Amino acid sequence: MFSIDTYDPLNVPKAVGDEIWIVDGPVIGFQYLGMKLPFPTRMTIIRLASGKLFVHSPIRLTADLKASVDALGEVACLVAPNTIHYAGVPEWQAAYPAAQSFCAPGVIKRAKSVGMTVSFDAELADSVEREWAGEIEQVMVRGGYLSEVVFYHPKSNTLILTDLIENFEAHKIKSPIWRWLVRMFGSMDPDGCAPRDMRMTFAGHKESLRKAVNQMIDWAPERVIIAHGRWYDHNGTAEIKRAFRWVMK
Repeated sequence: MFSIDTYDPLNVPKAVGDEIWIVDGPVIGFQYLGMKLPFPTRMTIIRLASGKLFVHSPIRLTADLKASVDALGEVACLVAPNTIHYAGVPEWQAAYPAAQSFCAPGVIKRAKSVGMTVSFDAELADSVEREWAGEIEQVMVRGGYLSEVVFYHPKSNTLILTDLIENFEAHKIKSPIWRWLVRMFGSMDPDGCAPRDMRMTFAGHKESLRKAVNQMIDWAPERVIIAHGRWYDHNGTAEIKRAFRWVMK
């Protein structure tokens, strides 16, 4: 019923800074209010000083994508950064059994609630994991339905979000109904934010969210990568201030 254009080329690592790549993936269907809504997907890869790879929000793994990733280095860390983005992890675990897997709090419970079994080596928190200590910073954003771990890569001055900002472009949305819904949700470019329904999950957590946003601002990122829609390749700190004005009031 609904359709949306992707960010071609797909399944190809695209360099966006020093030792960091994005990979745009296929559209997935997300069930919401009885509708299957289309979301373009995006993962992020960071090459650590060891040459090993940190893979954030793994997308569907194809043979060509695996070959391209293997050319960048050894996959060492698989990260499910929030309680929605975890479905791609098992496929990558099967392909890279030596990799360590990390998840945001609530992922295992959420997966179980939809009949999916997935295991992880560790649950993420505010403290940085030793696997990427000194190279990637992180801060936990805790909510009711959604909890998300935000990452910052100082070497490329890049902030990595997942669903805390969504920024759909109107010209890519083919369905007038879906276009209208995105505008109603408050997630349309150039003013993409967390969808209004998702903001409700932070109703009892606004102080901790403000603290996390202030940390993001203090990092002063130039780039902000997001999982859905147009990401920000410049003026990242200004975009953070704009997108989170709903909670910083």
